[in-house]
Amino acid sequence: MIDLHMHSKYSDDGEFTSLALVEQCRAQGVTLMSITDHNCVGAQAEAAPEAEKRGISYIPGIEIDGTFQHVNFHVLGYNIDYASPDFRDVEENIRKQGRRASLEMLEKTRALGFGVTEEELQSMCRDSYWPEAWTGEMFAEILLSKPEYKDHPLLLPYRKGGSRGDNPYVNIYWDLYSQGKPCHGAVSYPDMGEVIDIIHQNHGIAVLAHPCLNLKGNLELLEDIRKLRINGLEAYSSYHTPAQRDLMAAWARERGLLATCGSDFHGKTKPAISLGQHGGPEEICLQDNF
Repeated sequence: MIDLHMHSKYSDDGEFTSLALVEQCRAQGVTLMSITDHNCVGAQAEAAPEAEKRGISYIPGIEIDGTFQHVNFHVLGYNIDYASPDFRDVEENIRKQGRRASLEMLEKTRALGFGVTEEELQSMCRDSYWPEAWTGEMFAEILLSKPEYKDHPLLLPYRKGGSRGDNPYVNIYWDLYSQGKPCHGAVSYPDMGEVIDIIHQNHGIAVLAHPCLNLKGNLELLEDIRKLRINGLEAYSSYHTPAQRDLMAAWARERGLLATCGSDFHGKTKPAISLGQHGGPEEICLQDNF
């Protein structure tokens, strides 16, 4: 089994340590893995030797936020020189903006009538690698835990059995805190072309993560993105329908690009997603992934 997209505690929304992820991959039968934390390479030096000890092939990775035509995307970088200072710069750019964006999210959450305190949020991220960054998933966990909001109509779809109850924390993030939503805290991301250049300059391969999730049906953008010298698409993703997987894989191969596979496993923020869950037939993934 192959899984080239998962997150550790070096991501602001990841649950497990890098070592725990390696052990979980071993238990699940994953034989080729990559930890791809958001804008951070902290897990790489820890995970690679531990994976090797367990007979798992390991590809160094990262997932960098970038913007293309005013839309936020994620670009996966594989086989990168993760010791490069370029990746420290990527991390610091996001870290510098975290506090301001977090306070903006808090203000907008309160404007919706919800009582959330700075102390509650600070308590949640006390042991986080990103203590200055409050995520939409953190707000969601707090809101869903408050008894006074048990029957709040805005939150009912995210309760057990609700239409958005499969991955409630991240669904609240997407519906309320992501780009263009009412509680979004703006962060200035680099242009996608710059992100791809950073990956290439550090000997890496640049792959557009879960394209159908971010494109939202605007497939014309893919041709423009290809001109930025992207190397592949994450065709096989837990977010894609079988038809979307086939479409993305065919689109990539017709243009000589990679069609990669990844679950985007995070742990508790996305409980419906498990390691190895991407819908890619094993023989296709072995052929297409490096």
